[in-house]
Amino acid sequence: MSALLPRERLAQAIRRAGSNGDPALVAFLTGGYPERARFLEHLAAIASGADVVEIGIPFTDPMADGMTIQRSSQGALRQGVSLRWILAELAAGPRLETPLVLMSYLNPLLALGFDTLAEQAVAAGVCGFIVPDLPFDESAEFRAALAPRGLALVQMVTPVTTPERMREVCGASEGFVYAVTMTGTTGRNVAVPPDVLDYLERVVEVSPVPVCAGFGIRSREQVERLSGHVAGVVVGSALVEVLERGEDPARWLAGLRRRS
Repeated sequence: MSALLPRERLAQAIRRAGSNGDPALVAFLTGGYPERARFLEHLAAIASGADVVEIGIPFTDPMADGMTIQRSSQGALRQGVSLRWILAELAAGPRLETPLVLMSYLNPLLALGFDTLAEQAVAAGVCGFIVPDLPFDESAEFRAALAPRGLALVQMVTPVTTPERMREVCGASEGFVYAVTMTGTTGRNVAVPPDVLDYLERVVEVSPVPVCAGFGIRSREQVERLSGHVAGVVVGSALVEVLERGEDPARWLAGLRRRS
């Protein structure tokens, strides 16, 4: 078992992958979707093709997510998937080498309780959390619960984040910084114009941890365009659609890499 803290494992996995020439792949799935009974099977398949896996906790009002992830969240909730269930499945299942991050809105975390959550996350092999609706200025209590267990709280920045705010948020981020490539919701196919690359380079300049770009990443061309500008890319809605179609997620992820 690694002697690294969970947040250190997360950062190391992204840096190691990026050293191979391609950005690291942070691959998203909604926990328990499309089939609750195949959650661990889908997770293992994705982990075999990704460098980090982001597991979405289903929520009734996923305001930052586009139609695909909204649909997946509702589908998982109809099957009885919850934060408690996901943590229990992870704890009972095989421990994966690929680091895991939970993406959740704040309410499910509050309902479980921060200290209980942190304890169960460590038991489940989770390395950190992304919480889109938890403002940085209001995150001290959650951060205090995660810190003793070495768990990461990944911060998010956007193209409209001011330079001063960006420096502050990046300085506090653990594991990696999630650099949103656009304003709005996830899921749209996004071109990568020069101004986005300029923005990402500004994030990298002030971040002490790896920077991963996300929102709308769907193709090898996009990944190649981002290569050399960020340490990793986050692939979400497109991968959820791969699972919906019953395709092999590891094979699809391999197609995003130039060395595949």
